[in-house]
Amino acid sequence: MRQTPSSRRRLKVIGYRENRWMQDVNHCVSKALVENNPKHTLFVLEHLSGIRNATERVKTKDLYVSLSWSFYDLEQKLIYKAKQNQSSVINVDPHYTSQCCPICGHTEKANRNKKIHLFTCKNCGYKSNDDRIGAMNLYRMGINYHVDNQVPNTVVTE
Repeated sequence: MRQTPSSRRRLKVIGYRENRWMQDVNHCVSKALVENNPKHTLFVLEHLSGIRNATERVKTKDLYVSLSWSFYDLEQKLIYKAKQNQSSVINVDPHYTSQCCPICGHTEKANRNKKIHLFTCKNCGYKSNDDRIGAMNLYRMGINYHVDNQVPNTVVTE
């Protein structure tokens, strides 16, 4: 690509279009989450600061998609809509959520095979998808928060 003024303008227009599309997707996702859950629901999110640094190890062909998604925008839209529905959103520490066994609590890096998205507990042998394990652990964190703070319902979004 040549660095001409018209090419820079064209890229800017494409960028604005993509940003509007991403904002619309985040709006639709947050709206669906809030509308499809009862009032006083607790939404549990992983605290994703530093996600861009963590995704640096993504394959080059997938890097753009991983780095360009607007996690913060989705969180802000969800917080706003949840508040309107008398619900709340909490952020939890994402460390080890995909490495900790939801059955026995054993945490080990070797429990998770990232390449095939398989979790196998080295202690009890429980097997499942690693993302499902992360969601199960987030749900457990939400339940613990719920019990400690008397929040009626818990929904996990990972």
